[in-house]
Amino acid sequence: MTDPNKLVANIWKLYAIQACRWFLLLMPTVVLFFRENGLSLEQVFIVHAWYSACVILFEVPSGYFADRLGRRLSLLYGSVFVSAGFGAYAISYSFYEFLAAEFLIAVGAGFISGSDSALLYDSLIQLNRKEEYQKIAGRLSSMSNFSEGVAGILGGFLAVISLRTPVIWQAWVMVLMIPLVWSLVEPERKLPAKGESSFRAILKIVHYSLHGHKEVKWLILYTSLVGTSTLTIVWFVQPFLELVNVPLSLFGISWAVLQFAVGIFAILAHRIESFLGRRTALVSLILISSAGYFLLSQFQMIWAGLFFFLFYLVRGINGPVLNDYINRCVDSDIRATVLSVKSLVGRMMFMVLGPLAGWVADVYSLSEAFLLCGVIFLVFGSVFLFFLGRHQVFSR
Repeated sequence: MTDPNKLVANIWKLYAIQACRWFLLLMPTVVLFFRENGLSLEQVFIVHAWYSACVILFEVPSGYFADRLGRRLSLLYGSVFVSAGFGAYAISYSFYEFLAAEFLIAVGAGFISGSDSALLYDSLIQLNRKEEYQKIAGRLSSMSNFSEGVAGILGGFLAVISLRTPVIWQAWVMVLMIPLVWSLVEPERKLPAKGESSFRAILKIVHYSLHGHKEVKWLILYTSLVGTSTLTIVWFVQPFLELVNVPLSLFGISWAVLQFAVGIFAILAHRIESFLGRRTALVSLILISSAGYFLLSQFQMIWAGLFFFLFYLVRGINGPVLNDYINRCVDSDIRATVLSVKSLVGRMMFMVLGPLAGWVADVYSLSEAFLLCGVIFLVFGSVFLFFLGRHQVFSR
């Protein structure tokens, strides 16, 4: 039996790991950094789509690795690769060098994705605190957002020195994750059955996630679409701030305000879900995101930046609540793999939509790109909600 005190320590260590992982000094001005190095907005989206493609290659195998050999070991590999990736960013100056750096970060993200949530959930099960998952996951999510908010303020000021300065400091911050992950303790859990090849076992879990369990399938598709809607807007924040002539020195503060907002929404996610109920909570997420895109497509003034808070409300609620819905449907021996399948689906969606939206913004306008995104998310969201209702997901 694992020492309960060490399992409790896992929780605050995961908070600290989240804080380090999301202390993203480069994010408030990363699009400007790319442009300074000769990239178009379409290429900016291609870089992140490439990241998504690389994550897809490692997402599910790394989730299976975490289920088979341990979530702690998977997180350790992830933290090393992420640190190496940001180190590569600090010395990159061209489109292809950025792709190489994103590859390393993507490998690390693949190992981390699902492993952190699964380790938390299994720690809470052993502590007989499973019912606290939504609340603690919300706090974890908020920790990442508050950390990114503080980093945003600092990163914005560092960018005044040069747009590369935040990138250089970013590499050093990521190294701090490694000793924290090393100190985690693996909770006891049900292990995957032996006797079949890893590849066959992975395919079996993917099939279960996307075909064998209808509730899990449509929850994965829907939460991935919602996540894609809030991920896409992240890469439009800085072009919008440029368009409405916000000074560079205020980019970090603007970014921080949005991150603090999503952190607050994440803390309140379990309360919001409890107040609204499952049906209303599920339906409202994609409707709010779509409405945000439609509003931004019509208004290109500085006060319209308030509409970004709609996306960050959805961003704060989506992870803690919908991950909890999925966790309740699957066993611990495949939990990290199933969550990795969810992330994989979301990355595939962004790979298709991201570069398309960037191309529309380059060739036509931000307004046209926002309108396109609003239509796509509303149409596909409505379809997924129909099937969620058809399989009685709203009433569970």
